[in-house]
Amino acid sequence: MTPPVAAAAGARKGPLPMFDLAGQRVFVAGHRGMVGTALVRRLAQDPVTVLTVPRREVDLTCQAAVERWVADHRPTVVIIAAAKVGGIHANATWPAAFLYDNLMIAANLVHAAHRHGVAKLLFLGSSCIYPRAAAQPITEDQLLTGPLEPTNQWYAVAKIAGVKLCQAYRRQHGADFISAMPTNLYGPHDNYHPLDSHVPAALIRRCHEAKRARAPEVAVWGTGRPTREFLYVDDLADASVHLLKHYSDPEPVNIGTGEEISIADFAALVRDVVGYSGRLTFDTGRPDGMPRKRLDVSRLTALGWRAATPLRTGLERAYAWFCDAERAGTLPERGHDP
Repeated sequence: MTPPVAAAAGARKGPLPMFDLAGQRVFVAGHRGMVGTALVRRLAQDPVTVLTVPRREVDLTCQAAVERWVADHRPTVVIIAAAKVGGIHANATWPAAFLYDNLMIAANLVHAAHRHGVAKLLFLGSSCIYPRAAAQPITEDQLLTGPLEPTNQWYAVAKIAGVKLCQAYRRQHGADFISAMPTNLYGPHDNYHPLDSHVPAALIRRCHEAKRARAPEVAVWGTGRPTREFLYVDDLADASVHLLKHYSDPEPVNIGTGEEISIADFAALVRDVVGYSGRLTFDTGRPDGMPRKRLDVSRLTALGWRAATPLRTGLERAYAWFCDAERAGTLPERGHDP
C-alpha cells in the first residue's frame, strides 16, 4: 500500500497517526451487505480476527442487545457499515424507518464501543449528507452549510448524527472514533430489488431483464442530466482499512474517485456492459435527486490512497457477480417494510 504523504489541508499537522491493525479483533457491523462483505474480504489480507453477528441474533437498533454482544465479544476495532439503505423510492416511502433505524444503529454502536473500551471506530456515512446546492467538488467542510436534498433527507440526517456522535465522543472522552463519507457505491452483494435499489443495481437488473426478454427499451428514472460519482465497493473497503491505519482526526473524510458522469452516460455504459441493444428512455415523472454530486477527495489522496478500479472494469465485475448470483438463486433483493 502507498505510504502516507503530507497531511491534507484542514487535518492535524505533523506526522500521521499510525494505528496497528495486527492482532486486533475487528467487528464489522453489517457484514452481510454490499459494504460489509467487501470489508470482510479486505480484512482477510490483514492479520486480524474478524467478528460478525447476523441480524437474527442481534438487532442493532436495540441498545440492550448491542451492549450485551459488545460486552461478551470485546472487539477492539469497530467498523459501522450496517444501515437501512435504499434508493429514492425507498427513502420517500419509509422515512420514519430510514431515520429511526439509522439513528439507533449509530447511537448504539458508538456508545457501546466507548463503554467497552474499543480502541478504534470507523463510522461510514454517505455523500448524501452534503447540501443539495453544495459547491462542486464537495469538500468535507460543506457539511451543514445548507438544505439537504429532500429525496434522501431522512437517511442523511441519521448519517450526519453518526458523524457528530464520533466527534462528540472524541471531544468528551478522547475516543479514537473517525468517520468517512463514501460516494455512490456499486459491486457484488448489492441490493437488486426492483423498486428499492440504487442506480447501478437498478440499471444492471433492468438492462439484463430487457436483454433476456428482447424488450425494445429500458426506462431510466429522471431526466438523465444529473451527474454522479461511482465507486467500486472493494475500493471503499481498501480505503476504510487505510483510514483505520493512517487517520485520527474529527473531520470526516470523503471516499470516492473524484470523477463524475451523467446518469444518461452511465446508463449507456451499463447497457453496453450488459450487452443490451435496445434504446434507453427517460421517465421524467420520476425525481432526479441531487443535480450534481462529485466529491473532493484531496484529503484522502494526501493520506496516500487513490481508487484503483476503473468504472467499466468495476461494472463488468458487478455484472458477472449478478449473473452468477441469479443462476445460483442467491440474488439479494432486500425490500423495505414500513
